[in-house]
Amino acid sequence: MTSEVLLAEPRGFCAGVDRAIDIVEHALTKFGRPIYVRHEIVHNTYVVDDLKKKGAIFIEELADVPPGATLIFSAHGVSRAIQDEAERRGFRIFDATCPLVSKVHVELAKLHKEGYEFIMIGHKGHPEVEGTMGQLDSGIHLVEDVADVAKVQPSQTELLAVVTQTTLSVDDAAEIVAAVKARFPQVREPKQQDICYATQNRQDAVKLMTPLVDIVIVVGSPTSSNSNRLRELADRLGTPAYMVDTAADLQEAWFAGAQKVGLTAGASAPDVLVQEVIARLRTLGAVSVRTLDGIQETIKFPMPKGLRLDGAENP
Repeated sequence: MTSEVLLAEPRGFCAGVDRAIDIVEHALTKFGRPIYVRHEIVHNTYVVDDLKKKGAIFIEELADVPPGATLIFSAHGVSRAIQDEAERRGFRIFDATCPLVSKVHVELAKLHKEGYEFIMIGHKGHPEVEGTMGQLDSGIHLVEDVADVAKVQPSQTELLAVVTQTTLSVDDAAEIVAAVKARFPQVREPKQQDICYATQNRQDAVKLMTPLVDIVIVVGSPTSSNSNRLRELADRLGTPAYMVDTAADLQEAWFAGAQKVGLTAGASAPDVLVQEVIARLRTLGAVSVRTLDGIQETIKFPMPKGLRLDGAENP
């Protein structure tokens, strides 16, 4: 049924995800099992299950972590209250928060000291949003869509700034920012776009790939925000799109009449899952696989102090 698979470039793991997984694996090597992780280290079922087998225990409540244990904060970041409680409990703590999320936290703290209130664009209940909003005790207002902008009631509008969840749809975020600017013309936008480079690059790659194919498959777990945005983007561009956790989720009926299949993966989905999907597509008739041209990502983030395994710690 399918003659060719087109692979989006870039796809899959980003630097923040690579770093977060490395932090857990290095901690297991250096301190032994178990290692406790507050929330899923990244939103991917395969990755979490693999780390569980190696000795990681994923928890939501710090009360579930025994005294003196090693605790890692997930890539999504945590609130100040969680950080303070973890320090009070005396855990050995390593922070796997993506540096691009930490950048948003630093900007929040800086502008808060200057008297700013904030409008945060993001999805209610997402751990990154909870972590970012939890950097402040008050003065930060969540909006999920354009309609929410009309409901925001800041205590003042002279010092007002916008921040966003890093894994949003670029187009959706731009639309909401425009609505915020229309209501609050003096609002301050981020110095740099909060949406991370990897999210932007993967969405751009899907925009390039989608017109060339009959169907788009996104490898990613249901809890992965950036993976969901990739599927929605392809769908919005007029091509049927499906998200799968593994190759076992593929349904043969999806590919009826499809000659070209576009394949990408969210930033938390490992390449082994992409290769398994390709193998399954070959059983459905795919005879060739071609990687499209795209941005080559070279960024890497350093490990936290105390976790280097080569004996040379970061300065």
